[in-house]
Amino acid sequence: MPNRPGSVARTVLTFAVLGALVVVLVGVAGFLVIRQVAIDRAIEQARELTAFSAQVVEARVADGVVTGDAAATGTIARVIGDAVLHDPIVRVKLWGPDGTILYSDELRAIGETYASGAQELAELSDGQVAADISDLSAPENRYEQGFGSLLEVYTPIRTPDGTRLLFETYQRYSSIDEQRQQLLRDFAPVLMVALVALAALLIPLGWILAVRLQRSSQARERALERSLAMSDRERRRIAGDLHDGPVQELAGLSMRLSAASASASGPAQQAVLQESAAAVRGSVRTMRSAIVGIYPPNLEASGLAQALTDLTARLPLEGLEVSLDVEQAVDLGSVADQLLFRACQESLRNVEKHAAASRVSVQVRRERSSAILEVRDDGRGIREKEEGSSAAGHVGLQIVRDLVRDAGGTVTVSSPPEGGTVVRVEVPVT
Repeated sequence: MPNRPGSVARTVLTFAVLGALVVVLVGVAGFLVIRQVAIDRAIEQARELTAFSAQVVEARVADGVVTGDAAATGTIARVIGDAVLHDPIVRVKLWGPDGTILYSDELRAIGETYASGAQELAELSDGQVAADISDLSAPENRYEQGFGSLLEVYTPIRTPDGTRLLFETYQRYSSIDEQRQQLLRDFAPVLMVALVALAALLIPLGWILAVRLQRSSQARERALERSLAMSDRERRRIAGDLHDGPVQELAGLSMRLSAASASASGPAQQAVLQESAAAVRGSVRTMRSAIVGIYPPNLEASGLAQALTDLTARLPLEGLEVSLDVEQAVDLGSVADQLLFRACQESLRNVEKHAAASRVSVQVRRERSSAILEVRDDGRGIREKEEGSSAAGHVGLQIVRDLVRDAGGTVTVSSPPEGGTVVRVEVPVT
């Protein structure tokens, strides 16, 4: 069977398009993961900076800061101004246990009391550092609105007598964005190189898989052709043996009985001989019809349409009204022709034996790359116990089902609501 590079190229193109889509999805997912990792890392660094600043302030805080002692507050102000209040930190607050702002570099906020400060202090355990986007619309943050988006980070500290205070810093959120962009600049090239390498590997891998798949398909088609050819030779041999043996002998016997009836001595003997000759001729016709069914001599010579015409020609004699519709000028290939003929043959046999039908229709058509056969009758339909069961007298159809499956096709048998049975066979056109 000839190679079909176009088919391989189409398969590889499809594989490449799907691979590119996967690469894009992986790239987008990787970008989002890196972005989130960068944000988490930047926020973690903000926590570490606040925790370190809190340790510096806690080392210099005095008990007098809680009561508003000027000296203690001045000491805290100098420590914060010298060691804490540097970019990206733009604001620092020190809250008392009742939510009072004991110190802020914004002097107007000192002495104001807000329940949020006390609540945040109560929710945190010692050493815990929390971070959140600042709500600049909240009253306690009204002096920070000029800085733009801020990240507020807070943690508890203690005075020498053990009083818990809340140390809070406000950091520019733009610093988070800068760190995120820096991390993206560091890792995005690595991700891109990995994705490009993956894409470069997908094309030859797809080509190899497509070629192997095509070879496997071709090997399966050749095996199926050999199987059909062997079956065809065996059927031809059986048909030849029947034609040259029993059929010829019965035909000769019929002629001898006819000759004997002409020279019979009496009317009774003559009638018996004539009836015997007629019975033998009937047997010859039956055997010749069976021979045509076993091996249709016109399938390869005249095509599927003529072979199906011959196959259905005897059905009106059996009391069946036949409708045959074969799409003309369509080359289905020898494999499809043989499979469809055998499937039609077995389906019609089942109609005759089991369906008790008065009408049967046979239709053959091509749909894209598949050949479709439909045999529809108006009989009693398939009993539940018979459906798909070879034990119910449908062994021939089961054999056809196996052959069609080996060819990559399907056979479905169903009983529509309006009654009867529909056998639908679909095989690929090679």
